[in-house]
Amino acid sequence: MDATATLREYLAYLHAIKHYSKATLDAYDRDIISFISFLENSRTHQFLAVDADDVRAFISLRRRQGLASSSSQRLLSSLRGFYRYLLKDKLIEVNPVVDVHAPKKEKKLPQVLDVDQLDQLLADEGQQVLEIRDHAMLEIMYSSGLRLAELVGLNNNDIDQRAGQVMVTGKGNKTRYLPVGAAALKAVERWQKERQLLLTGDEPALFISQRGTRLSRRAVQLRLKVRAQSVLSGVKLHPHMLRHSFASHLLESSGDLRAVQELLGHSNISTTQIYTQLDFQHLSKVYDQAHPRARKPRKD
Repeated sequence: MDATATLREYLAYLHAIKHYSKATLDAYDRDIISFISFLENSRTHQFLAVDADDVRAFISLRRRQGLASSSSQRLLSSLRGFYRYLLKDKLIEVNPVVDVHAPKKEKKLPQVLDVDQLDQLLADEGQQVLEIRDHAMLEIMYSSGLRLAELVGLNNNDIDQRAGQVMVTGKGNKTRYLPVGAAALKAVERWQKERQLLLTGDEPALFISQRGTRLSRRAVQLRLKVRAQSVLSGVKLHPHMLRHSFASHLLESSGDLRAVQELLGHSNISTTQIYTQLDFQHLSKVYDQAHPRARKPRKD
């Protein structure tokens, strides 16, 4: 049976029955043609006689050629669909791709600010109303590890100055109480006094705009970006970077992964474990700088 002719029938089926876009069909065409070409130079030769080892060998070859993990997943998806079609037409007895999985996509470690950078960022408490507000936002995001949505969702009465805590509504509408540091409490209290100047009506939001309405996520992102540009050279600050910094610094000091999980509001501890890698990176750096046997020998 001619592989190219069968592929054309498959693509026609995807177009007529599944209504796939031209871009998707072109991608499937390229992926499957590349596999057929690979088979022509392998021990298998016949596309109907393929087994899982052939598929793995193909993926391994493409990976060595520089194919990214995400592209490998798409490639396998193309082949899996093609052989599902062949199985449905009883041209093969088993789909050889069904148990083949692409290498896991490497997780990027979150970006964090070091303590010195945070000191620089938080040093200027501001004099203008909006500067005072922005400073309070920065302080409480870092102090309590808030998500952006949690920050903009805060209401004025969610802050308990006496108890030193904030009530936060997180993912899944779950409520948790978080400690707030002294510096953040002071910054928020200062902002609450200035807030009255912008308040119109009975807006409950803690952080409000010049119009007296709840601050949007986009507005917070822009304000933080501008603040960082004037203080931290070359750092593209985004709100989640403060949350990452909170988690990393807390874990670095305490080593208590469960506590960090609770504070971040993670339902699964595996989500929190990414910060252990950051902690290890820090320890490795300290080791490399401090341990006499870790240093590379100098060349004479």
